[in-house]
Amino acid sequence: MSTVLRPDIGDLKLIGYYLGKVLLGLGLLQLVPLAVALALGEWNSATAFAIGAALAILVWALSDAVLATRRALSWAHGMVIVALAWLIGPVFAAVPLLLSGRFTDPLHALFEAMSALTTTGMSVIHDLDHTPLSEDLFRHLLQLVGGLGIIIVVLSVFAAGGARITTLYISEARDERVLPNIIRTARFIFTVTSTLFVVGTTALFVALVATGFTPGRAVHHGVNLFFASFATGGFSVMQSSIIYYHSASVELIVGLLMVAGALSFGLHLALWRGEPRKVLRHLETRTLLTTSTLLFALMAVGLVRVGAYDSVEALLRKGLFTLVSAASSTGHQVNVGDTYLFEWGLLAPAAVVGAMAIGGMASSTAGGIKAMRVGLTVKSLVHDLRRILLPESALVVTTYHAGKRRVLRDETARAATTVLLLFVASYLLGLVTALAYGELDLTQAIFEAVSVGSNIGLSIGVVDPGMPDGLTAVYILQMWLGRLEFIAVFVLLGYLLTLGRGRVRT
Repeated sequence: MSTVLRPDIGDLKLIGYYLGKVLLGLGLLQLVPLAVALALGEWNSATAFAIGAALAILVWALSDAVLATRRALSWAHGMVIVALAWLIGPVFAAVPLLLSGRFTDPLHALFEAMSALTTTGMSVIHDLDHTPLSEDLFRHLLQLVGGLGIIIVVLSVFAAGGARITTLYISEARDERVLPNIIRTARFIFTVTSTLFVVGTTALFVALVATGFTPGRAVHHGVNLFFASFATGGFSVMQSSIIYYHSASVELIVGLLMVAGALSFGLHLALWRGEPRKVLRHLETRTLLTTSTLLFALMAVGLVRVGAYDSVEALLRKGLFTLVSAASSTGHQVNVGDTYLFEWGLLAPAAVVGAMAIGGMASSTAGGIKAMRVGLTVKSLVHDLRRILLPESALVVTTYHAGKRRVLRDETARAATTVLLLFVASYLLGLVTALAYGELDLTQAIFEAVSVGSNIGLSIGVVDPGMPDGLTAVYILQMWLGRLEFIAVFVLLGYLLTLGRGRVRT
């Protein structure tokens, strides 16, 4: 006999206490664009950020005064806190977006906030090209915070110690502890990000000035491009995305930043320590190199067959860049959305969908199923085939390299395959919902469902300010599920069920 007990008031206080800290972080984040708005005289934007920051900080102050507790976090607490943080955080982040007047209704403002924090990068904003600089900065800052992880960014700063946030770190779909101590891990992540920020924005500044940008505009675009690229978010400063710049140099720098964002921070540590062999031997590196090579070959065949481009340069700048954008889960576009539908045939868009589904690496800023799970699933299939083909007396052991050589165990393979299938279920949810409206064909619905569910952001033109509310809500759900990779969501649902039913005996 097992007993499931309803969470008591202490459990709820603990959850509320940590959620308050998340809101404090989001409130303080809004002070940055608030300062920019005041400096630039963007008074309407300043008012929106002042209200948004005050609301978030006020809720934190109330929770800190009423719910403060020293109770230890359990794994269930951590999962519930993370799942709720990724629901409540976008709600509060949507406040200044809604007050800006650039969104159709609160649901579309919530879509924008969820898209930013989950680093999906799809936008339903009106008149993006004339968005005030402070609002543009806020949208891109949300992507950076979301890419690094709300919990990592906020709780590593405001929590009392690393022991308590270890649970939250793992719960936030972080499969790899880069360093033994979580606080040291968070600081290393910040160090990598800060270093790349200096290098990346400097390179972008030089490239943009060379294309004719004034220094002021080059700084604005360079900073936001870095946030969107390294965080693999993909928001754009201009409606036309990367097409706007017409610069091979900008595309190259952005491409390198996207690759850096798709790398796990464990591999960043190996590169930091001068150990490139660890990177090349890692299962995820080999999986991404293999799948990306095959998918680009498929794309190239498709593009050549339909005569989409007439030069190698165009094939690389339009085709390869798009594949990197998809595989890294960034979503930067160098093609108009209709291009995939009307000019690329069938093979090339299929390659893009495959890259979007796989995504980047675990414990990176990227989304998608993740190369680790794809690699483990393939290895488990090969393992099962070997067991069938070899004599029954043979001992079959399959290993893989992930930081060190590991033995593939049944539970590891099963967990990877389960999450992979859950992503497929999420894609089907978006697909069926889109088709139910009767305005999209199968290609459009599949492309958008995979892009949203994997937190990619490449769009074939379905996501726009006029999108139906029902489809908007389903896409919000897909983004939330994809960012949390399902497990924390299931724990939250179980927690709510237990809360509602009380003591249950079986």
